[in-house]
Amino acid sequence: MNKTFWESKWAKPISAFISIFGFLLIWHIGVNSSSLGELMPGPIDVLSRFVGSFSVNIGQYTILGHALWSLSRVAIAYSVASFAGVICGLAMGRYPKFEAAFRPYFEIIRPIPPIAWIPMAILWFGLGELTKYFLIFLAAFSNVTLNAYTGAISVDPELIGAARMLGASDNQIFRTITIPASVPHIFAGMQISLSSSWATVVAAEMVRSSEGIGWMIVSGMEINNMQQILAGIVAIGLIGYGLATFMRFLERKLLVWNERGA
Repeated sequence: MNKTFWESKWAKPISAFISIFGFLLIWHIGVNSSSLGELMPGPIDVLSRFVGSFSVNIGQYTILGHALWSLSRVAIAYSVASFAGVICGLAMGRYPKFEAAFRPYFEIIRPIPPIAWIPMAILWFGLGELTKYFLIFLAAFSNVTLNAYTGAISVDPELIGAARMLGASDNQIFRTITIPASVPHIFAGMQISLSSSWATVVAAEMVRSSEGIGWMIVSGMEINNMQQILAGIVAIGLIGYGLATFMRFLERKLLVWNERGA
């Protein structure tokens, strides 16, 4: 049977190209045919500035150097938060007493956006790296914890019942059934948390820093350089897209067994 265009493998990339090209075209026409051009540069100028930022320093580093600073901060805090979140989430699902003691605090803290903690973080940790790590940790911890907990309590009761009939202990059931069954939920939480962490590090760098994509944007604002600001925003979007794509790739490679069982 013949496939329609929308069913072919080219549908998504072509649609994405048309969408992006259309957006850039409207942007270009808008800044060149209206007063909008007085407020912001066109896409060609922004692209030129973005490409040039790889060879010309903005402050102490090129845009690549600033991106690496931001990514290194995310890598450290996100790794710690993911590990702690998995432990706490699984512990809540495994031990009712721990859930009863920990969950009230978790549910109170979870809705608070990390940015709201900035004043407290500065008072506690000063204006150094610890403040940034703390904010990124908060951005990542909640989603990983919640998803790990959800996975731990969502195990098919029939599997647990069958394991008990075969003589498995609670600890054996937890290790061999609960934890493996929770992995897809945990991975979903880690994907969401990575995006949150990336958004948070940019905001944290805007408060006080001398490097990072967030600093680059604030620096552009201070010198009224809209091209630098938009180049930083483009970098944020591209890196965020790259991180999301990387996590989806890992999911396909590491959770093949889950896709086959779905």
